[in-house]
Formats: sequence, C-alpha cells, structure tokens
Amino acid sequence: MIRQIVVLTSLLALAACGESDRSAQTAAESVPSPAVDAETPISGVVVANFDRSVRPQDDLYRFINGKWLETTEIPDDKSDYGAFGILQDTVEKNLRVIAEETAAAGAPEGSDKQLIGDFYASFMDHERVEELGMAPLVDELAVIDAISSRKALVDYFGRAQRLGILNPIRATIMPDAKDPEFYTVWVDQSGLAMPDRDYYLEDDERFVEMRDKYQAYMALLLAMAGRENSDQVAEDLMKLETRLAKASWAQVDLRDVDKVYNPFDVAGANKITPNLDWKQWLAATGIRKHDHMVVGQPSFFEELSRALGDVPLDTWKDYLSLRLIDGFAPYLGDAFVQAHFDFYGRTISGTPQIRPRWKRGLEETEGAIGDLLGKAYVEKHFPPEAKRRMDELVANLLTAFGRSIDHLDWMGPDTRRQAHEKLDNFTVKIGYPEKWKEYPGLKIHRDDLFGNVVRAREVAHNREVKKLGSPVDKTEWFMSPQTVNAYYNPLANEIVFPAAILQPPFFDMYADDAVNYGGIGSVIGHEISHGFDDQGRKFDGKGMLRDWWSDEDNTRFKALADRLVAQYSAYSPLPELHVNGELTLGENIGDLSGVEVSYKAYEIALDGKPAPVLDEFTGPQRFFIGWGQVWARKYRDDDLRRRLLTDPHSPSEYRVNGIVRNLPAFIQAFEVGEGDALYLAPEDQVKIW
Repeated sequence: MIRQIVVLTSLLALAACGESDRSAQTAAESVPSPAVDAETPISGVVVANFDRSVRPQDDLYRFINGKWLETTEIPDDKSDYGAFGILQDTVEKNLRVIAEETAAAGAPEGSDKQLIGDFYASFMDHERVEELGMAPLVDELAVIDAISSRKALVDYFGRAQRLGILNPIRATIMPDAKDPEFYTVWVDQSGLAMPDRDYYLEDDERFVEMRDKYQAYMALLLAMAGRENSDQVAEDLMKLETRLAKASWAQVDLRDVDKVYNPFDVAGANKITPNLDWKQWLAATGIRKHDHMVVGQPSFFEELSRALGDVPLDTWKDYLSLRLIDGFAPYLGDAFVQAHFDFYGRTISGTPQIRPRWKRGLEETEGAIGDLLGKAYVEKHFPPEAKRRMDELVANLLTAFGRSIDHLDWMGPDTRRQAHEKLDNFTVKIGYPEKWKEYPGLKIHRDDLFGNVVRAREVAHNREVKKLGSPVDKTEWFMSPQTVNAYYNPLANEIVFPAAILQPPFFDMYADDAVNYGGIGSVIGHEISHGFDDQGRKFDGKGMLRDWWSDEDNTRFKALADRLVAQYSAYSPLPELHVNGELTLGENIGDLSGVEVSYKAYEIALDGKPAPVLDEFTGPQRFFIGWGQVWARKYRDDDLRRRLLTDPHSPSEYRVNGIVRNLPAFIQAFEVGEGDALYLAPEDQVKIW
C-alpha cells in the first residue's frame, strides 16, 4: 500500500535512479581504491576519468568525467548509466551471493533465510514459470469477469489495491500533514500505464508513436490472454486512459503540497464523487472505522466518478483484466515477459536488452521482503566505523547550516528563529533501521512465484492498514539499507542515508576530507536543504504543514527561487526539450544549498589548518571534484525525454555545472573569470541558504 517515494508527501530522494545503470568499466576501475597505508589519506580523485582538453572553468562536469563519458557505453540492459549504477552493480553482486547462498541452504520454514532463499529460487525457476504459462492469472481473471455492477467494480478497485494492481485510485497510509502524530489515508490519481499524462496528450511525433505502440501492446496482451476483438478493445481502453490522463494533474502541481493536501471525511468526499462510495472502497481495501482521508487531486476523482457512471461496465472489466495481465506479466512465461519489456523497456526507455534473470529476481525479492535482505546485507557489508565517520560529517553539516541561517540577509528574525528550531529538530538515520520490518504469516514456496508475490503484497498491505489508529512509528524507513540513495521526509523532519550509499565515490573511509565533503557531505547537505526548499520549508520542525514564514520572507524566498527556475529552464539537453525549472526547483535548491553548506562544513573540519595538495589539486578544488564525480552519467534519449517530463531531478550535467557557477567558493578555487563559460557575475548568482 505504501509508496517508497510518495509524491504528495515529498519524500525527497537524492536521485530518482529509475533503471539501475551499468558501465563497460568495472566498479573497481571507476571508484577510488583503499589506500595501502590508511594513515596517509588518498585524494579520492579519479584522474583517469578526466578530460584534460576541457577547462574546469568552462565545463567542470566534462573536465571531471569527460574520459569516462567518451569511453563508456550504456550497457544494453540499461536506459542510463553512471556513478549510482556502478555502485548499485557492486551492491547487486553482494546481494546475489546472499540470495544464492540462502536459496541453497535448506533453512527452517518461516526463517529469514527460507523466505529469502525460496522467494529468489521461485523467480529463478524459469522452467516452472514457463510450464505454468498464464495459468496463475486464471482465477483472478474470473473474479474480474464476474463483476456485474458498478458497486462490484468499486469493490474490485479496493481488491486491486491489496494485490498491487494498477487502477485509478492509489492509496497510502501516512501521517496527516496537519497532524503528523496521526496516521490517515492519502488517495492519489493513478491508473495510467505510461509514465505521465503528456504521453497521452502531447502531439510530438515521438509521443504519437509511443501511443500507437502502447495500443498495439494492449491488443497483444489481450489476444495472448484469449480476448476476442482485442484490437477494438485496445482502442476503447486507449480512450479510457486518455480520459483519465486529461483529468490527471501535471507534475508541477503534484509536487505542490498545499494543492495536494485536501482533507475530507467520507461523507464530504462522497459529495464530490456520487458514483464512487469511499466508505465502500475503504472497506474493500480492508480499512474500516476510519473516517478521514486526504484527497490529493479532487478534480481527478470527480472525473473518475463520472467515468464510473458512463463508461460501459465491460470496458472497465477489460481495463482491469489488462492491468492484471500487464502488472503480473514479469512473473509469467517468456512471451509475456518479452512483450512487457518490449514496450516498457525498448519503447518507453530505449533499452535494447532485458536484464539478466538473476537481477530481476533480486529486484523482486527486494520488493517483497527488502528488510530481510537488507538485514543480511548490513551484517556482511556495513562496517561500524562508517557510521561513526558519518556522524561526524552530519554534525559539521548541521553546524554549517545553522551558521548559514544566521548570515542570510533576506531572512527576518522571527523566521530565522523558527528555521533554527526546525534545524534543531532534525532526526538523522544512518545505515539501517533500528527496527526491521516484519512479515507476519508470510508463506513462501519455491514452486509458486505468482503466489509468493501476491502473498507478500497482501502482508505488506495489511501491515500498512494496521498503522491506522496506532501511534506514528518514528523508526520506520522508506528505503532499504541496500539502496544507493538518500532521502528527506518532511512529515518526520528526518534525513536518511542507507548503508549502500556510504561507499566510493560518495564516501571513502580512506580518502581525504575534501572529496568526502564534496561527495557524501554534499549529499547530506542536499537532504538537509530539502527541509528548506520550496516545498519542504512549508513543514515545521515537528513535521507539520504550517506557514511559519513572514510575508516578507516568503516574498524574498520566492524571488530567489524564481531566479533559479529561470536558470534551469534555459538548459536544453535534447532538441526542443528544456529542463522544467519549476518541476526541478526543489532538487535544484537541494543541490545548490547542499554543496554550499557542505563546503562550509569542510572548512569547519579543517579547523583552521591548511588543506594538503593531493594529485596536484588543492583542497577546495578536490571538494568540487568530489561533487562532480558522483554525477557521471549517460542517458538514452527516450529515457532522458521521460525524465524531463516526470523527474524532479535535473539531468546530471546541470547538477554540476548549473550549481557551481552560482558558488563564489568554486569561482575562487578554479580562478574562474569573465569570458569563462561557467562565469556568472556576482549579482547574477543565486544564494538561497
């Protein structure tokens, strides 16, 4: 039931990695290696990736990563590839060892090892999956076929929620933004198989082509499942999804927490959706005796209600059948797996080749029982000294951010006081959760992949539903420890750094401070800054959605943010496609403020001592090189197009060059002057935090 990065509550991740990356280089070749003598720190600078023909004053990103960009090919099973993916590859190799060892162990029934091993083994049993074909779906397709009324249709929407089947209503159990000690039900628009409403509505030639291929894909799946007149059915379903797309909110609106926070009691929600009985739907999901919801996009649900009344019932049944087949295609025979990949991989993301089965098996095991796999990963691969070093870095970052607040010339005293209160109330989580998720009653069988997936989803759903009426669990994590990422959660005012990201190139136990502060330090600063970006700033130190800003400070903040929007909207990574400065504003503020504050924290760590020159670079230069190294990345055009429409993160090049040109410390470190491509006059530089 829960979404790991929830749009409406802005769990703000460092990078929406999407499909994980891969390189022709190995991880060992692409990240710094431990020093032979731990007493003598290495620089942490990967000089082999540099392009010395490029001046850092003109293009820091390519100066640092140019050789890597030139010599690296995106692997055939990836839509993009970079530093995140290199590290994720290493993590996957470690997880594969754990999964294969547990699969061979013959562990006791119900033990962590049995659940991990048998789930993974059930995915890897290709012969069994192929033998079953689409037989696992027969019973559920019969349930859909038996829907005989609009009331039964709404009931099935609730059932689809429990089974994890895409449908027009997506529910999440999260704290209420105005009362973060109270769990409630957030409901969001959903139901579109393509990545965004623009894929259905834009007239660009590539989107028209994708729509044609999507309709053909729908017809193919239905035909494979034995549906007659599949071409006509697919045409009808395309019209239905396009109707939902027209009613769907745009990405910029979806990230505006003021717009998506719309509390209702059930009776009030029913008034705007006469054909959608929310009490009935809640009961169908297993939620009873709960009379409060936050409706993310009321106008979408008004249109959904109309569609529930006037779209033929048989069309809705075809829609649900398609969503079932499409959603479970990765767990069926090769024909379904390949059809699914051909559309979502090749067409949507431009990926030529499907990932190896073991990688897909790991991904599904993580999705089903991620904390069990995470517990095993942490035991083997997360040294306690890494957490101690991170505690030191975080303390310096928080100190630096506090000092920065004190020196903001645009902020008044009352807002400044409350900003300090929020900073003082930050919770920091590093490595892994203090309390692991449990999977009560979960049964996993080696010969039943489909059943394993369904049972794991139902256990997860029931765990979420049980939160209602209970105190908010402050120990909960929304990423597994084996995830190469980090996030800020405004509802808890917390920053979270999973174990897997605490490795080179982000964090190197043996490297000098400069690169670590440029890398993981800026990541820490990025997540802290999310608490004060254009959306995170709307929450106070207790995680409550509350306007604690003076009108004057609001106006001044918005003026600064608008200047950053303008800078990023000018970047065009593809012909006629620009970065959406409004959509990416929060992440750009996170980058800008995170790097600036981390540089101040680096100065705190130096404690007045001069930084050594290592690998010919000064400490300040290595700091900015550390930031640039973590963003080495290549994209396929279709994947980049998708990201420009849906991803709140800017493409990696602009996360480097677009940021540093605003920072006086960078200008000074590399002696950037007028005439250099990255020069920005002081009056044009944006400083927010």
